[in-house]
Amino acid sequence: MITLQRETKETAISLTLHIDGSGETTIATGIGFFDHMLASFAKHAHFDLALECKGDLYVDFHHSVEDVGIVLGEALYKAIFPPHNRERFGDSVVVMDEAAISCALDLSNRPFLVYEVDLDGKIGEFDSELVEEFFRALVFNAKITCHIVQLRGRNRHHIAEACFKAFAVALRRALRFDEQAGMPSTKGVL
Repeated sequence: MITLQRETKETAISLTLHIDGSGETTIATGIGFFDHMLASFAKHAHFDLALECKGDLYVDFHHSVEDVGIVLGEALYKAIFPPHNRERFGDSVVVMDEAAISCALDLSNRPFLVYEVDLDGKIGEFDSELVEEFFRALVFNAKITCHIVQLRGRNRHHIAEACFKAFAVALRRALRFDEQAGMPSTKGVL
């Protein structure tokens, strides 16, 4: 179990993460749609996540969303590396009605994000461009390689939620215990 706190002039975040959990969550960011996305992520990754973020929401949601991505990424890095006896690679395709999102990732210790998702405009009060900002912050701080690609979709809510769920399922699969994997690299280190 990893517990982290981060405080800046823009946000104050407290997070506890257990990657071998059951999907239990307590999430309060002040951004309803984002709370829903994080709960979906934790549920489908089978992570227990307690998260509180007090941010400068009077400015907009950007600082809170990005900073949560940073802290969650840092917690994932501490929980994952080195990924001894873990599958290392994971992928998934998640559909939500007309939307289908593919996610493939590698617990590589080399941060890289490919984000090919046509998501523009608002989802309620939430700027949909923040989905990419969240994943960029998370992936770079977790030091994983991740490709999130939209296969189809029109409904913004469905597309965004499928991104979070596809990432969760791919991550859960990459973290699958594999006793024979040892250090899952021909280099012997990640």
